[in-house]
Amino acid sequence: MQSKLIIVTFISLFSFAYSVSGQKNIDSPYSRFNLGTLQPEGSFRSLGMGSVGTAMRDNSSIYFSNPASYSSLDTISFVFDFGLDYGSNFISDGISKFSSNDLNFHHLILGFPLAKGWGFAAGIVPISSGYYQISQTVTSADPGYDPTTGEYTETHNGDGGITKFFFGTGIKLSKNFSVGANLSFLSGQIKRDNSIQFSDFYNVFNNISEEKLVLGGINFDYGIQYTASFKNNYFLNLGASITTGNNYNTKYSQLSLKYTAYNVTDTISYVPNNSTKTFIPATYRFGIAFGKKNKFTAGLDYVSTKWSTSKIPGSSGYAADTRELRFGAEFIPDKYSNYSYLSRIEYRIGGHFGDNYLIINGEQLKEYGASIGFGIPLPMILGNPFSKTNLYIDYTKKYASPTNNLHAEGFLTIGVSLNLYDNWFFKRKYE
Repeated sequence: MQSKLIIVTFISLFSFAYSVSGQKNIDSPYSRFNLGTLQPEGSFRSLGMGSVGTAMRDNSSIYFSNPASYSSLDTISFVFDFGLDYGSNFISDGISKFSSNDLNFHHLILGFPLAKGWGFAAGIVPISSGYYQISQTVTSADPGYDPTTGEYTETHNGDGGITKFFFGTGIKLSKNFSVGANLSFLSGQIKRDNSIQFSDFYNVFNNISEEKLVLGGINFDYGIQYTASFKNNYFLNLGASITTGNNYNTKYSQLSLKYTAYNVTDTISYVPNNSTKTFIPATYRFGIAFGKKNKFTAGLDYVSTKWSTSKIPGSSGYAADTRELRFGAEFIPDKYSNYSYLSRIEYRIGGHFGDNYLIINGEQLKEYGASIGFGIPLPMILGNPFSKTNLYIDYTKKYASPTNNLHAEGFLTIGVSLNLYDNWFFKRKYE
């Protein structure tokens, strides 16, 4: 028991430090707006099934999008989930192409029972990424060259993101009904820099602007689930959850100035580092799941957020309402097979399509994607069939009309997590 606590404590401290200092450095010009690029929610088991999770419940996984699911944790179990992901973004405007990639920490989640039918979970998960690097140099040979302006280089850089730390509980009110709640802490900062430097450095003013948003505050998630059991281990789950809308404490500053090579500067605009509020609207989730215990599960989620009511300093007018369908399935040939290791692997597939919360030039971006996943048993680590490595691969397309001068992005993600399950609260007769 002591060695297990040391291992988990070490990984927890390492991943927490990494999540604070590290950042997903994947270029996306669309991260220039709102809170940046929103990250998909869920553990890698969920993401391998198209991010379904509202009606899902399992004793070896944590579906934090609906805290009512925590009531499914076994009375003698402890679940620990730590994940890393690799992402690569492919950008195209129909003429030129660009790509970037990065490997980084994704999540740390743990859960354990408080009593029979009453569970607890906590974790650190990403909310958004604000990283991008854009640079364009216009010379006399370019079609858009203007001799009045001359040659110049335009640069746009973004950095930072928003992270959520949560802890919550779920409890069974009856044989079929469970409810739950999370307390969440959102924190992070997003910094954006823009500059225009002219080749005629000594005779013209160059422009530079800096923008910084620092956000923090608490919020709540509430969830409910209904579970019906049938003959031959078949089941039907219904679920609903809400992340409430909230005003988060924010400090926002913005500075724009022009300067010359002779240290002559002139402030164009200045917004001091004043305290304000960022309003993030509520997210509503509804889900259904059907399956056979230890054999297969199929799920469907509908998720909606009224982003048009958001208030994000420096990004007014760029947010639109979103609606998304998520669907997926998991199949296990023989979970407890003693003869075929491949039969014990969990095979997953899923998809999602809907709206992106960004609107530019009067057009809202759209998204669709597909994913596959595998739950690979690791009985050699803790000596039980529930510990596993979760692997998932997702490709998501973000697009809009080329006539609006908007580019398309194809985002490939590969995630690997260590999902440990052990009977920590079981007193063994023999050590």
